Amino acid sequence: MFLTVIGALNEGFLQTLKLFAVTLIGAIPLGLVIAFGSMSRFSPLRYLTRLVVWIIRGTPLMLQLIIIFYIPGRVLSSGSPWPSGEPGRFLASSIAFIINYACYFSEIYRGGIQGVPVGQQEAGEVLGMTKRQIFFKITLLQMIKRIVPPMSNEIITLVKDTSIARIISLQEVIWAGYAFLKGSHGYSGLVWPLFFTGVYYLLFNGVLTLFFNYVERRLDYFR
Repeated sequence: MFLTVIGALNEGFLQTLKLFAVTLIGAIPLGLVIAFGSMSRFSPLRYLTRLVVWIIRGTPLMLQLIIIFYIPGRVLSSGSPWPSGEPGRFLASSIAFIINYACYFSEIYRGGIQGVPVGQQEAGEVLGMTKRQIFFKITLLQMIKRIVPPMSNEIITLVKDTSIARIISLQEVIWAGYAFLKGSHGYSGLVWPLFFTGVYYLLFNGVLTLFFNYVERRLDYFR
């Protein structure tokens, strides 16, 4: 029984890792694009971007996931645009998570960029540096150091938020543990697999915490 449960939890945790990785790969660059939009000098773009960020940050991720997965199939005459089965659920979850976390990351980016003293950028202009050189050689380096603590907090939160995907029956680790309570693999009423999923989160978040502590130490060059 123990090996059966662990095997199922491992499969669920692999799905959790996939969702976590895809979300970061998509949300980190998209968040920077959104941050530039929210700081744009073109007022309509700036206001529209900030409105979208406000809506995404102000509504539950669970609700966004339900809307993205179910609403298109209700609206489109051709039916749901998502592939059937687990691939479709994973794709919808990935899009919802990427959009949600990109909006959160964008505010972290914006705070990091705007937190760099204007005088340093002006000094770069005096030295004849282009805007591109100023951004990559002055602003970006200091921004990275400033955003590591809040970004690490959001990324660790992302690990736990992947469990929300079970609302559309994505078979992540919580779903796998709960399945033994309902009756999976010939077992029913087993509570311990559900609680044991916490070990997976604790270990993974522990590894991430150690990693981000190392990154912060390496970025002490501005202290």
